[in-house]
Amino acid sequence: MSGPESGPGSGLTSATRTGFFASAPPAFCNTGAEMPDKSSAGLSSRELLADFPIVVSLPVQWGEQDLFGHVNNIVYFRWLETARIAYLERIGMSMMVAENGVGPILAAIRCDFRRPVTYPDTVLIGARVTRIGNSSFQMEHNIISQAENMVVAEADSTLVFLDYRAQASLSLPDSIRRAISELEGRDFEFRGQATQPPNF
Repeated sequence: MSGPESGPGSGLTSATRTGFFASAPPAFCNTGAEMPDKSSAGLSSRELLADFPIVVSLPVQWGEQDLFGHVNNIVYFRWLETARIAYLERIGMSMMVAENGVGPILAAIRCDFRRPVTYPDTVLIGARVTRIGNSSFQMEHNIISQAENMVVAEADSTLVFLDYRAQASLSLPDSIRRAISELEGRDFEFRGQATQPPNF
């Protein structure tokens, strides 16, 4: 959707989309009451992301705003993608597809829009893994406005480890599990149920 329904400041609370995105996905929104603010409670922007091992800082571009004077919701998904790729690079997954034909694929993503973002501003996007399964893992994000010093969006996504040639999910390699645990600074409970790759 586009237009007055789609902006983060329009009272729309969430967007959910499944499938693979080479870049930012379109956002499909449901109407609802405005989300409660998550203020800093005296914390700095960096402190609000203290539990996220990967934090990416991006300046808001004037051209990312839409007709309604705030950053369009599609841009939030691009910000999330940037943080997600930074995380995958840190754990050694970013080059697997080109080298071996296997690697992560985005199976599902959801974003709750808390507050609108306007130019000028800088956003901080945190990324962390919250669950590891047999062939998938779940990632969580917070987006912080430095101008507002508060959470402006929260998101979660599911990534599946895929054999791109066979179009079949694979067990997540032990080396990747260890890399995630080391980056997050904790061990994860193993959940051994296979996850189906997205349908195209």
